[in-house]
Amino acid sequence: MTRATTCAIVFDDVSLEHGGVTRLSHLSLEVNRGEVLGLLGHNGAGKTTSMKLMLGLLSPTQGSLSVLGQRPDRAGDRAFRQHLGYLPENVRFYPNLSGRETLTYLARLKGRPTTEVDELLVQVGLGGAADRRLATWSKGMRQRLGLAQALLGEPRLLLLDEPTSGLDPAATEAVYATIGMLKARGVTVVLSSHLLPGVEPVIDRALILGEGKCLALGDLASLRERFALPYVIEMRGAPQDLALRLIREGIPARSSLADGGRLRLEVAPEHRMDALRLCTAFKGLKDLEIRPPSLEALYRRVQDPSGRDPGNGSDGSSESDASDRYQVIDESDHTTVSLSAEDTP
Repeated sequence: MTRATTCAIVFDDVSLEHGGVTRLSHLSLEVNRGEVLGLLGHNGAGKTTSMKLMLGLLSPTQGSLSVLGQRPDRAGDRAFRQHLGYLPENVRFYPNLSGRETLTYLARLKGRPTTEVDELLVQVGLGGAADRRLATWSKGMRQRLGLAQALLGEPRLLLLDEPTSGLDPAATEAVYATIGMLKARGVTVVLSSHLLPGVEPVIDRALILGEGKCLALGDLASLRERFALPYVIEMRGAPQDLALRLIREGIPARSSLADGGRLRLEVAPEHRMDALRLCTAFKGLKDLEIRPPSLEALYRRVQDPSGRDPGNGSDGSSESDASDRYQVIDESDHTTVSLSAEDTP
């Protein structure tokens, strides 16, 4: 099978310069059909530029790309455009039209039957407000209408730029549920978001951009292995010098106090099973939980390999030197003590 049949998107050494500034630099990427790709990065990293290239709104200055088997900036036929759905970060509509009027108008522009309008409004939770003028809608409601217009025509490729912006938790959960449903249908989704905890369970792979360059690309399991961030073990009822005991057993570890007086351990991936065996040997142990490095921790490490990012510190994101420095809690006053490998017996 060729890449054109298995891949919805192919970037082959794509660069884009505009106004003397490099917006994207030598990006190579293949997105399989039915895959959900998380497009991540700081503001100005190249996320929106990448989406505009996929839409054909921009042309690369170097390299080549194909979307659904065609070069998007040269695909002028309506049939190709009907297979694309796009939700921009800042969506705007005519304020004097109702939700139903807006979606009907957009369906006609896209050459789609207007019979799907009401179904889409209900799907995004706007059925009860369909006949109200958009000037009376909240930002979150307009954002959901933006998602509805992106879903017109059952697109094969959906590009979502900050789709949960302005949404409450219930509406956000509904958006992610919709993405899961679309994936099950074989729809390819490219999802850009700054809300990493929300997208983590949804995406198949993450592309992390920085200043127009690919900093990391892969599924979460491979990225965790590549960057070797520590696993987090939290528990109640364990001795507070547990990290020191682990170190004496040859298991590098850090410890601190988590919320509710829980003991928090951070251990390297290759030592997590040995650490668990030692932890579970204590009879008074309660509520043990183990977590792999989060997407947010991976993102911070990728963006700042030195570990000096001032925002780090959750889920092991600050452990740039976990192999040779450890921390244990002093039982007498709950202070944190640093030990180096040479200090341990």
